[in-house]
Amino acid sequence: MNRQVLVRYGEIILKGMNRPVFENLLVKNIKKALKDECSIKIHCAQATIYIEPDDDSCVESIVEKLKKVFGIVSIVVAYPAPKDIDKLAETVVANFSSELSAAKTFKVIAKRSDKTFYMTSPEICTEVGGRLLESFPNLTVDVKNPEINVYVEIRENGYVHLDRIPGAGGMPSGSNGKAMLLLSGGIDSPVAGYMIGKRGVYLEAVHFFSYPYTSDRAKDKVLELARIIGGYCTGLKVHIVPFTDIQLQIRDKCPEEHLTLVMRRFMMAISQRIAESRGCQALVTGESIGQVASQTMGALAVTDDAVSMPVFRPLIGMDKEEIVEIARKIDTYETSILPYEDCCTVFTPRHPSTKPKPEKVLLSQSKLDIERLIDEAVEGTELVEI
Repeated sequence: MNRQVLVRYGEIILKGMNRPVFENLLVKNIKKALKDECSIKIHCAQATIYIEPDDDSCVESIVEKLKKVFGIVSIVVAYPAPKDIDKLAETVVANFSSELSAAKTFKVIAKRSDKTFYMTSPEICTEVGGRLLESFPNLTVDVKNPEINVYVEIRENGYVHLDRIPGAGGMPSGSNGKAMLLLSGGIDSPVAGYMIGKRGVYLEAVHFFSYPYTSDRAKDKVLELARIIGGYCTGLKVHIVPFTDIQLQIRDKCPEEHLTLVMRRFMMAISQRIAESRGCQALVTGESIGQVASQTMGALAVTDDAVSMPVFRPLIGMDKEEIVEIARKIDTYETSILPYEDCCTVFTPRHPSTKPKPEKVLLSQSKLDIERLIDEAVEGTELVEI
């Protein structure tokens, strides 16, 4: 009999009468993640999603893809067996002999979801453990720190497996609304997108492109970051905004100390315009308080003043090392550090304002034809679907 993949979820269990809605959404996202795999059957029972592939060779690939599906807490690759203690023990011996032969200590962990089964969990552990001691003289029982945990589960069927594989956790994508991520080519914004996406928020992204001051390689870098984040968020649409004219106008007409702040205000206003047209409820940025001059409390207040939409900043209290650690974990770090500049590094002021006066920044911005520039940028936006 082919191996099966058992998926467990966490917070969904707490959703009460709404739980089936979240379960169905998670199953939908799993099917989407596995659409290019072999033929599979999926059903949900007892807070577990059962995935039965018709080809056993697909199992490892299925597991790798499931690791990136938000809402999954853990994954196990299990061998089904009849609900008979002899058959369960035989299945463990037949399928895990190489692992058990190489170990010195083990522990059997039993879970009896089907309370009609004729043995209790401790009795299952004793009986299966005894069979393993007979079959593998090298083994001794260690209930505190074993080399191998052997799991025996009695559900609608019997299942045996070894270790549990951690999932991405969080909530299913699409279960908590939709937001627009301001995606640069740096380290921070992809991590911010990952963290908000993990809470079940469906994401689209906006990227500001200043050709020829930023190259096509810089855009390709951002699209690669979007591809990685999209692997967790069941895909990602990226809106590429032409930003060169706006930056040149800001450079020519605004005081140098306000260049970055006025630029950020334009970015926020344009992002809100696109977000509203796409049904998004919030903006997401990768800012961390005090990390650079445009991320002081005063500067962030001036930036937020440009929009009426909520702005989520999941990295706001994190230091750079914490952000880098997550970037490495989700595989965006190596792409983020590629040496292709984005528009945020173009025309950087030598002495940016860290304690800006809102009225002075607004006065600087008033020298520009704000609505025309925003309209033209939105109209020239290119949509790329990852």
